[in-house]
Amino acid sequence: MLTEQRHELILKLLEENGSVTVTEIKELLDTSESTARRDITALDRAGKLIKVFGGAVAADRDAVTAYEYTVAQKLDINREEKRKIARYAAALIEPEDFVFLDAGTTTGCMLDYITEKRATYVTNAFAHAQSLVAKGMKVLLIGGELKASTEAIVGNQAMRTLQGYHFTKGFFGANGVTRKSGCTTPDANEAMVKQTAMEQCKNCYVLCDHSKFDVVSSVTFAPFYGTEFITDRQSAGYEECDNIIVAEE
Repeated sequence: MLTEQRHELILKLLEENGSVTVTEIKELLDTSESTARRDITALDRAGKLIKVFGGAVAADRDAVTAYEYTVAQKLDINREEKRKIARYAAALIEPEDFVFLDAGTTTGCMLDYITEKRATYVTNAFAHAQSLVAKGMKVLLIGGELKASTEAIVGNQAMRTLQGYHFTKGFFGANGVTRKSGCTTPDANEAMVKQTAMEQCKNCYVLCDHSKFDVVSSVTFAPFYGTEFITDRQSAGYEECDNIIVAEE
């Protein structure tokens, strides 16, 4: 299929649904993931759509930078890349660590690889807490309001609790990362919880696959410089950044 034909079909999907994922484009157009991403990038640069984490939304969509996929939708996006990142991140946990584990699908992948039972884990994700307890880990669950779309616990109660903790390591998710805007997420309440937890960490790691670079969401929760990133591969334009760790197999 010609490039122009693919672009026309992608824009038609956006007109009908308002949003589309890379996986949907790949399956519907019978193309590769890299081709689907290139098409989205080209259409974004042409101003015909807005590139977001995992896909795109229509250019005329209201509050477009606040768009967010649900946890169920995110689970199938870049699954192998997330596992590579998660495996590397989990290996950083040491005995006696006091660890904060942020809500999210990439941090959630860490649950399959975390083995250190002498560490203590604090999380604002109910599902993460359940999985860790089932593995025999010591877990503290932050209290507060449960956000349905991301299954994260947010709000003032969560922030007050976090302010009393001092973490040796923290692992966080992000919807977008750029040099200018830093680490971003669509929801202000969730951003505040992330920011509060990061301020209480000795060592912070933001886990983000390559598709999240050069994507901006609504609210910044951490600057680019001074934050350490773990990703699956080097992204164009970020090769010289010494705060980006590429996870090894």
